[in-house]
Amino acid sequence: MVWDGLLLGFFSFVSIGFGFFWVIRMEYHLGFLWWPYPMLLGVLCVVGSLFVRDARLSAMLGIAGASLVWGATELKEQAVRAELGWFTFNPQRKPDPPLVETIKKLGAPHL
Repeated sequence: MVWDGLLLGFFSFVSIGFGFFWVIRMEYHLGFLWWPYPMLLGVLCVVGSLFVRDARLSAMLGIAGASLVWGATELKEQAVRAELGWFTFNPQRKPDPPLVETIKKLGAPHL
């Protein structure tokens, strides 16, 4: 029997579930302006998955990277949900991210 499909399905489920958690926590503690950093990490994971020889590990790295890219696009939406009162809003956030002026000019991505 080959268990790869079940393993990848479970990994996808856990990766997406963890994505909900980290998006909520990251927006609460840091704010949505930090979106380029998980986006960059996700893109690096996806590109890195192209160079991994083992198919299982390559797929897991690609799934994790795609989940990070999705989460980066959700940070702005989470900020809106917090402003609407659907989630707790933190008025005392940590300092702005590096290159904040450039990030503000880019605008947050949407899927």
